[in-house]
Amino acid sequence: MSCVFHPAWLHGDPRKVLYPTDSSGQFCGQKETSNAKKPILFYFNILKCANPSILINLQCPTTQTVIAVNLCVCGRGLLLSLAVSLVFILLLRFTASLLLWTTITSVILLLAYGVWLCSAELSRLRHRPGSNVAIVEVGLQTDLQVYLQLTQTWIILQASILLMLIFLRRRVRVAIAMLREASKAIGHITSTLFFPVITFLLLTVCFFYWAVTAVYPSQRRSTTTLTSCSSEYRVKCNISKSALCLGSQCLFAFYGGETAYHRYLFLLQLSNLLVFLWLVNFNLALEQCTLAGTFASYYWARRKPQDIPPCPLLLSFSRAIRYHTGSLAFGALILSVAQLVRILLEYLEQKLRGADNSLSRFILRCLQCCFWCLEKVIRYMNHNAYIMVAIYGKNFCTSAREAFFLLMRNVVRVAVLDRVTDFLLFMGKVLIAGGVGAIAYLFLTRKIPVIQEEAPNLNYYWVPLLTVVIGSYLIAHGFFSVYAMCVDTLFLCFCDDLERHDGSSEKPFLMSPELHRILGKSSQLH
Repeated sequence: MSCVFHPAWLHGDPRKVLYPTDSSGQFCGQKETSNAKKPILFYFNILKCANPSILINLQCPTTQTVIAVNLCVCGRGLLLSLAVSLVFILLLRFTASLLLWTTITSVILLLAYGVWLCSAELSRLRHRPGSNVAIVEVGLQTDLQVYLQLTQTWIILQASILLMLIFLRRRVRVAIAMLREASKAIGHITSTLFFPVITFLLLTVCFFYWAVTAVYPSQRRSTTTLTSCSSEYRVKCNISKSALCLGSQCLFAFYGGETAYHRYLFLLQLSNLLVFLWLVNFNLALEQCTLAGTFASYYWARRKPQDIPPCPLLLSFSRAIRYHTGSLAFGALILSVAQLVRILLEYLEQKLRGADNSLSRFILRCLQCCFWCLEKVIRYMNHNAYIMVAIYGKNFCTSAREAFFLLMRNVVRVAVLDRVTDFLLFMGKVLIAGGVGAIAYLFLTRKIPVIQEEAPNLNYYWVPLLTVVIGSYLIAHGFFSVYAMCVDTLFLCFCDDLERHDGSSEKPFLMSPELHRILGKSSQLH
């Protein structure tokens, strides 16, 4: 880290990245400039001037007004999503089955609302040309708004979800029962719900380190200029008096120089990216290992919750830091290398996009597909390996091998729980993000009469709206990741419990009777 950050700090100048500049190159909001009181850069829509009546006058007839006011309302929506996520998790603790079926119904109703909204818009625009366009006639479009405005799109989505629920209804019951058991574990150790906040803070530090290190070398302090013999430019260019060219002047050539730092700047940025990926994956691995150790202490307790150790989350976190740092760092490094190769392949694809060599593009696409699959496999194996590391304290390779063979011996149960549980949790995230996004949309478009006066008059309301939706989904994902980790940990403990014990008085099962009843017959589901 220090080897990458030190030269970036010495040679970099991040001002041109951190601060916007006007057309004259002056920084916005900087003191002792004409833009001292204008810290916000607003990009004017130049297409408004592409009008014959305006081009005659060679300027836009309207007056340009500069407004430096922060009208972003993203913070309110993100706080709302945080509150909704907490309420959802608290309700999931007591009414898991009812709430999850309500979530499924709500997602279906939201899709039905999308169908109704598109149908109403279609009836309003029916007499306009091009309004009766089918999804087949649209074809492949890069703009997703084209598909979202079609009724057929919402019908297809709703029909797909309904068919999945019909064919997976029995497995959905098993997944709901598993989530109910996970709710009991989280109910006894409620501090686990707030551990993603610590992970978020650690990821913020990692992102800040990467951003500062990446920004500093991107803008060089020095500039290279053409030499000159004129005394007028001698001070600026540092030209010797023995110059041979008479009457020349000093001209700007390019930023940077010919030193070793400038020649290997790309490799420094690449190393910085690898360190960033490594730190991010290590923090995520630390969260998974900590939560896995916490929920494993709940499962292996004979009397729940009497035998659960005090402060299990803190004990699991200390064990992960003291004894499992090497295993977590090794697994994170493997995943980071695979991710870096994928990024390099995408970079090469951007560089070769204009090339006519179809063979190279085909090979590049194949490599991208292979490394995408490899990354998914490594991520899945690391996830289960961290659970085994937290339970038994073995090294990464041994834990990964034991987790793999344990899952292969219970492959039917894995098929029952893995995807179905992820699907249910995903619909919960969609419900929270969609609900908060709908409220934010009604607020920004002033369609709520009660608070209509408080809504700001925005130029582009899609930017804060997308920020609220994406932020809401990420906040919900942080809380629901605890449930997903709890389910995976309890499932691996259950499979290992079945192999180590036979239910007799000498080797009794450590699982709860309800969990044994739920998962004991899951392999018979079809």
